[in-house]
Amino acid sequence: MKWCLITLFALFNTMGANAQNGGFGGFGGFQQAVTLETSQQWKDVNYAGDDQAYHTCDIYLPKQEAASYPVVIHIYGSAWFSNSSKGAADLGTIVKALLDNGFAVVCPNHRSSMDAQWPAQIHDIRAVVRFVRGQAKTYKFDTSFIATSGFSSGGHLASITATTSGAKTEKVGQVEIDLEGKVGQYLAESSAVDAACDWSGPIDLTAMDCGDHMQMGDRSPEDVLLASRLSEEPDKYRSLSANTYIDKNDPPVIIFHGEKDNVVPCCQGRKFYEELKAAGVKTEATFVPEGGHGMGMYAEENLAKMVAFLKSAMAAKK
Repeated sequence: MKWCLITLFALFNTMGANAQNGGFGGFGGFQQAVTLETSQQWKDVNYAGDDQAYHTCDIYLPKQEAASYPVVIHIYGSAWFSNSSKGAADLGTIVKALLDNGFAVVCPNHRSSMDAQWPAQIHDIRAVVRFVRGQAKTYKFDTSFIATSGFSSGGHLASITATTSGAKTEKVGQVEIDLEGKVGQYLAESSAVDAACDWSGPIDLTAMDCGDHMQMGDRSPEDVLLASRLSEEPDKYRSLSANTYIDKNDPPVIIFHGEKDNVVPCCQGRKFYEELKAAGVKTEATFVPEGGHGMGMYAEENLAKMVAFLKSAMAAKK
């Protein structure tokens, strides 16, 4: 399967995902309209303090009321092509499981590759983390535990937020990369996170053809995001890769990937797992034999593993 075909698929996703009650749910397939049981929820909250729709998020608090809630920021997948798919961010699966187990969930939009090149997307997600800390009292966030989660390109953003947690800038070969950015009103707050969940994410953007019979073709989504080509500027692709930044101080990361994923090959998740483990980072991985790119991935067993991993990471901090 040529990776360039995903561009068309992602553009279709962008058009269909604008409805805030469902829509086309990333590469995982069509999502039915979902009504989440919550104690409170807010839609289209601007986390950057500007008037841009791509800087808005939806906030959900669990039905079981509490004084405050640990937070998971869950990011939709779109091959970085969509800036408006927060309403289709795995609401009936991942988000519901998190809410049912006492986590507040924030689903943000972020700038697409059509809006801005990398690293604008990580700047946006880090702004969301700082917003969570800056607005903790307003939304009853317990900022002693903030995790990221995401599917596909959202899994990439969740993962790289974790592996760069605490870092402001990095030099990757010849590329100087600003990881923090200046988005939003809470620049004094930390953008560090305490755990991450990677659902089918691309991790090493220098090796997207690692799977059997995978031919990524020209003008891949990462080419568009970086306005470059791997053969010309490999350091840019390394700067986009979550595994570039792995070290022993990274927060815990759990990985889910389908062995029959023909969009983001399973070897991406396997390599991430092995490199995290080798660095001494707490990690777990589930590779689903019949799992595709989202399809067949959200069994109750996997959702329970995600919740248990996050609760373990939260307990370890106390």
